[in-house]
Amino acid sequence: MKEVIFVINEAPEGGYEAEALGLSIFTQGDDWENLKFNIIEAVSCHFDDNVQRIVRMHYVKDEVLTA
Repeated sequence: MKEVIFVINEAPEGGYEAEALGLSIFTQGDDWENLKFNIIEAVSCHFDDNVQRIVRMHYVKDEVLTA
C-alpha cells in the first residue's frame, strides 16, 4: 500500500482526530501542524519498513445550519 487516506475530524475537547481508512492507525493533534507530524510518525511506526507512502488528509467538518 503506497497511499494512506486519513479522515480528519475536530475533536470534541479541541484539536483534531485522524483515522486511516482500512487500517488500524489512529492519532490526534492539538493543531494542524502537530496532527501532520503525528500522522507521519504513526504511518512509519505502523508499517515498519522503508517504503515512502503518500498520505492524504481528508478534513470533514460536520456543521448544521437552519434556513
